[in-house]
Amino acid sequence: MKISDVRVRIVQKEDIKLKAVASITIDDCFVIHDIKVIEGNDGYFVAMPSRKTNDGEYKDIAHPINTETRQAVIDAVINAFKDELAKV
Repeated sequence: MKISDVRVRIVQKEDIKLKAVASITIDDCFVIHDIKVIEGNDGYFVAMPSRKTNDGEYKDIAHPINTETRQAVIDAVINAFKDELAKV
């Protein structure tokens, strides 16, 4: 798997933990939208697209199924986010 493109949109609102929304393209043929960059207590983290279930829980709609792929997605999104922050 190759992450062929990452697009990040910085969220410009004060006092919220959501810092950006990203989309990744995999192998130039599959796109995942609404990946979130959130500021947590230990720094930034990536949350995959999710929806709220009837019982109030959030379930991922799309997500990596192994650690290596998850880390590749996290690294690509966080690096693109930091690049965008540097432009602001």
